[in-house]
Amino acid sequence: MFKNYIFLVVACLFFQSSLNAQMEPCVGGMAGIYPCNDYDFMSRIPIDVLSGLPSSDPDAQTSDIWGWTDSTTNKEYALLGMRTCTAFVDISDPVNPIFLGRLNSTVTATNVWRDLKVYNDYVFIVADGVGAHGIQVFDLTRLRGITTPQTFTVDALYTGVGSCHNIVINESEAVAYLVACNTFGGGPTFVDISDPLNPTSLGGYSGVGQSHDAQVVTYNGPDLDYAGREIYIGSNESRNVVILDVTDKNNVVFISELDYSQIRYAHQGWFTEDQRYFILGDELDERDFGLNTRTLIFDFSDLDNPRLSSTYFGASAAIDHNGYVKGNEYFLANYRAGLRVLNLDNISSATNSLTEVGYFDTYPDDDNTGFNSAWSIYPYFSSGNIIISDIESGLIVVRKSNTLSTQDINIDEVFVLSPNPATSNTTIKASEGNKVESIQLFNTLGQIIFNKENINADAFVLPMNNYSKGLYLIKINDKVVKKLVLR
Repeated sequence: MFKNYIFLVVACLFFQSSLNAQMEPCVGGMAGIYPCNDYDFMSRIPIDVLSGLPSSDPDAQTSDIWGWTDSTTNKEYALLGMRTCTAFVDISDPVNPIFLGRLNSTVTATNVWRDLKVYNDYVFIVADGVGAHGIQVFDLTRLRGITTPQTFTVDALYTGVGSCHNIVINESEAVAYLVACNTFGGGPTFVDISDPLNPTSLGGYSGVGQSHDAQVVTYNGPDLDYAGREIYIGSNESRNVVILDVTDKNNVVFISELDYSQIRYAHQGWFTEDQRYFILGDELDERDFGLNTRTLIFDFSDLDNPRLSSTYFGASAAIDHNGYVKGNEYFLANYRAGLRVLNLDNISSATNSLTEVGYFDTYPDDDNTGFNSAWSIYPYFSSGNIIISDIESGLIVVRKSNTLSTQDINIDEVFVLSPNPATSNTTIKASEGNKVESIQLFNTLGQIIFNKENINADAFVLPMNNYSKGLYLIKINDKVVKKLVLR
C-alpha cells in the first residue's frame, strides 16, 4: 500500500504543471496529492492558463464559479470569475476539460471579487471594488464549437450600477438582485433581465443595510402566508440575516431578521429544497472566535419567526465560504479544507443535524484558518461533475467515486475484474446480458496507454505484463470506470 501511495505522489508531481492533470481516484484516503473521501479527482486547469498571467502574479487568482449546461448539446461548462476576467471551460469530458478563452473585465482596475450567475443561456457578471464595471452580459451559446482559446467581447453592458459585490438571480421571475453595490446603501438593486440583452432597472431597497450575499426564491415552503411570493434572504455581514418580501419591487415588505451568538460576518446561506431550513456560514467566526468550521441551521417554517435549529461544527478550524444544497446534501467550499459534503437527512434534529459523508481537500498542506484554496463550488450538473474554483490553483473538477458513467448502473454487478489486485493480466467479465465492447486503460497521469474497440465479448483479457506496478483506471464501454492495482 505504501508503494502505491508513493507511486501516486510521484505521478502527481508531473501533473502540477500540465494543462489537463487527469483522473486520480480516491484510494486509501488520497487522490494523488489530495486528501479525499469518496470523491475522485478528474482534472485541473491551472491558474496561469485561466488568467493568462504567470501564477506568481497577484492578479492570477480565481473567485466565484458557476456552471452552464447547453440545452441543445448537453455540454457542460465551468464559468470562473477571476481578478481580471471571466474564464470559460468545457468540462463535458471531465478528464479532458478544454479551456475556451476569457472575457476581460470592463475596467482596468482589479480586485479579488467577481461574481456571476446564469439565466436563459446568458451569464451576468459583476465585480466589486473596481469602479464603473456594471453588469457584463455574455451569450453562452457563443461557446459552441470553440476548440481553441478565444478573447471574447460582451454582448451587452448594463451601466445602471458601478461596482457590486454579488449577483443572484430568481430564474422563475427573470429578475437579478445585485447586492453591496454603490446604490441603495448596499441593499438589493433590482434588474429585469427577461430580455437578457436589454436589462432594465426595477429600483431597489435600502431599508436593511448592506447584504453581502443573498438567495431569492419564489416561495413554496411550509409558511403558507407567503406561498407564491418572492422571498429574499440576505446575509447581511455583521447585522446577521434579513428576510424580505420583494414581490412588489415598489413596496418591499420587511418580514423579519434573526440573530445568533458570536455573530462576526454573516456571509452566505442557502435553503434546503423544501425551503424549511436555511443553512448559513459566518465567514470570520473561525478566525476571530477560535471555532472549528461552524455551520448554522435555521428553521424557516415560520418566516415571521425564524429560529436557530442547530449548529454543526466541522473537524478543523478551516473557514467556511460558499455552500449550496443539492438533494439531501450540502456542498461547502471550506477554503483550506476544500470541498466538504454534508448529509441533511437528520437536519431537523437539535444535535448531530449534519453528517460529513465525503470531501475533497484542495489544500493538502493543512486545514488551518486561512483564506486560501476553495472559494466556491458548483454541484448542479446532472452528470455529477462538480467544479471548484481554487483561488491559487485554478479550476478543479471532481466527482463522487465510481460515478464516471452516463447511465445509472451498478458497477460491481455489471463488470468484474479478476484478479484485482493483479500481478500480470486481469480479465474483465461482463454479467449476463451485457458485453465488453471497448476498453481504455489509463495511467495516473490520465494518459491512455491501451485502447481496444469492437470487442463485443462476454470477457476480455487485459494484458498488463509490460506495465509498471501501481494504480490504473479501466474505462469500459465508455460508460464505467474501474480501478486496477498491479502488484
